[in-house]
Order: sequence, then C-alpha cells, then structure tokens
Amino acid sequence: MKIPKRLQPLVDDGLIDEVYYQLMSGKEAQVFVVRANNEVRCAKVYKEANKRSFKQAVQYQEGRTVRNSRRARAMAKGTRYGQKEAEEAWLNAEVDALYRLAEAGVRVPTPYWFLEGVLVMELVVDEDGDPAPRLDDVAFDPETARDYHQQMMMEIVRMLCAGLVHGDLSEFNVLVDHSGPVVIDLPQAVNAAGNNNAKAMLTRDVNNMRDYFGKYAPDLLVTHYADEIWDLFEHGNLHPNVKLTGEFAESNIDADIATMMRIIEHAKQEEEERKERERMARDGEF
Repeated sequence: MKIPKRLQPLVDDGLIDEVYYQLMSGKEAQVFVVRANNEVRCAKVYKEANKRSFKQAVQYQEGRTVRNSRRARAMAKGTRYGQKEAEEAWLNAEVDALYRLAEAGVRVPTPYWFLEGVLVMELVVDEDGDPAPRLDDVAFDPETARDYHQQMMMEIVRMLCAGLVHGDLSEFNVLVDHSGPVVIDLPQAVNAAGNNNAKAMLTRDVNNMRDYFGKYAPDLLVTHYADEIWDLFEHGNLHPNVKLTGEFAESNIDADIATMMRIIEHAKQEEEERKERERMARDGEF
C-alpha cells in the first residue's frame, strides 16, 4: 500500500521496515499493521489536535503532573507553546499508561516506542494469528459472558491498583485474543487519586462492561461492582487478587430501579426477537 505521510519519515529512517495495511481508523488515531525490527506490529498514528473528535477535556487532564514548571505555566496560560506542550503531554499519556499497566500485570498491548506522534506496539492477534477482534464483534453464550465480565472486572481492579482509571472503557476498546480480553486506547486514562472525576469515570467504565455482557447474561445487570470496587479502593482494601462479589449494601434505590428497567427492556427485546424468528420460520425465510 501507499505509505501514509506520517509514517514515511519513520520508514526513511529505518524504524519501520514496511507498511502492510490500515487496520482501523478511530476518533483520535489511525492504526496500521507494519513490520518493524523484522516483527509484525501495529503503528498507532495520532491525528492532529484539530482533526480529532475526542477532545482533551479538562476532566481527563486533572491530576496529571508536569515536571517542568515552565511547561506547566505555559499550559495553564494556554499560550501557543503551552498548547504544543499540552498536546505532547496528551499523546505521551497513553505510552506512560501502557508501560505502567503492563508492569502491573494488566492485559494491554506491549509498547515498543513512541516518536513523532506514532506509537509502535504489539499487534494483538487471535488464535489464528489474525488481528484480534474487538469485544463488540464477538458473540457470547451466558457462561462465557460471565467469565469475560469477571476478567474485565479484575483488569479494572489491576488498573486501579496501579493508580489509573481507563476513563473511556467500552466494548469498542477491548480486544479479544486467544486468552481473553486485552484493554486498548488509553490516552484519556486518569489519575485515580488526583482526579475528582475518577470515581464517576470508573463507575461508567464498570457499568459499560456490565451492560455489554448483560446482553448475554442478564443476571449481571443487577450487580454493583463499581460501588464495591471504589469502596475497597477508598478504604485501602483493594489489591490485585481481591475477591469481588458484585454486591454493595449502600447501592441506592434509583440505581436498583434503573437496573430493573434494563432487565425488563432486555426481556422485551428477547421476546420480540423470538417472535420474529417464529414469523420467519412460518414464512420460510430461513
């Protein structure tokens, strides 16, 4: 394929041997399958700030430290230099998070290097050696859904034990390799202890996983892992091997009502799908 403009300098310098094809294009980056150091890897090419739809919201940046005081002042004032430094800090955030989480035992792609807005990292593959599908592209039976949900709860726990909350976790940024889920897309990861929005973001991450897997195993919809995990974290009782129950005594009644409404909606959807299958069978559409 034609070498993308942003990758051409890295090819010229011998950092990338060959560009095979584009794997995906998202709101903040394009990902290409490449050969680097004679290994098949992926190159994540971040879009320029004015071309990204995912904004550098203040709520994500809160709690991120800047070691250089001049840079910190410039970023706070919003000068041209400060904007450039803020952009660089935003892009470096994913690299830093990947290294920290990999060291903590979280299942994330291994990062190799980051240069000129391009992150080269491990290509996550399935059991056939092909690029791994996203969670959204995989169908589950109830038992496997519960198993994967439990695995994701533990990945979230390990992230929090490492001091980070993903902040944008959903079925669209989890890959599935031969061993299970792999967490990707971390430039918006937040400091759990230093960000006032961390609890809300963790709750959203956990509940996104609950709602997704709950489509296959409705019993998951009545769990309260977000409250349980954050309570353990706040009281210093969270550790990577903690045994979670999904129960929390102080879960408020509004949350319980919302959960029951999701279960009712799920049951209605299943009934409609059953009737549609019966209609198609009668009409010979199978």
